[in-house]
Amino acid sequence: MNRMNIIAPSLLNSDFLNLGQQVKAVEQGGAEWLHLDIMDGNFVPNISFGPGIAANIRKASSLVIDCHLMIEKPEYFVPLFAKAGANIITVHAESTRHLDRLVHQIQECGCKAGVSINPATPIEAIIQVLESVDMVLVMSVNPGFGGQSLIPYCLDKIKRLRALAPSLDIQIDGGVKLDNILACKEAGANSFVVGSAIFATPDPETTTREFVRLVNT
Repeated sequence: MNRMNIIAPSLLNSDFLNLGQQVKAVEQGGAEWLHLDIMDGNFVPNISFGPGIAANIRKASSLVIDCHLMIEKPEYFVPLFAKAGANIITVHAESTRHLDRLVHQIQECGCKAGVSINPATPIEAIIQVLESVDMVLVMSVNPGFGGQSLIPYCLDKIKRLRALAPSLDIQIDGGVKLDNILACKEAGANSFVVGSAIFATPDPETTTREFVRLVNT
């Protein structure tokens, strides 16, 4: 993946009764990725959706589908999300005993591989796979629910990570809003997951367009 500044709306926060319209709105607003938060009620205290919904979203949009697996035993589900049409599959370092094997499993399924770390997980937990992964996702809230506030020390983690990996795609997820996205960019992130700050507004298309403008000026 090239180092571009990407807005990735999180569909977890969208109106599921009008999901097709919500996808179309952020697409017209200039979003290039759709972020799918996959939760199992075990790794995180919430349940979202599975490969079937991902496959339906794939049929509705040509955007990059960015699947974030916040689940236990992700190795069992990687092939299912790859088959459903995911372009990127991100797994948590905390969710597996065999991170290197899992990264290569994702890539062997034809997807880009991302690795995520929770706020309290140190960067050292993923240093050994930095040369193998396509993206690192730094959680800036404790995963499981939308609408939380960004944890400031996570920006320091992004700065450290950017110094270690100048050309890597670094994604931030959690509490990203119009008034702090530039600080996230300055820290070194180039992919920004935005949920409630887009979908809780009256006009998600216009809001998406404003996020895109900010990270590309």
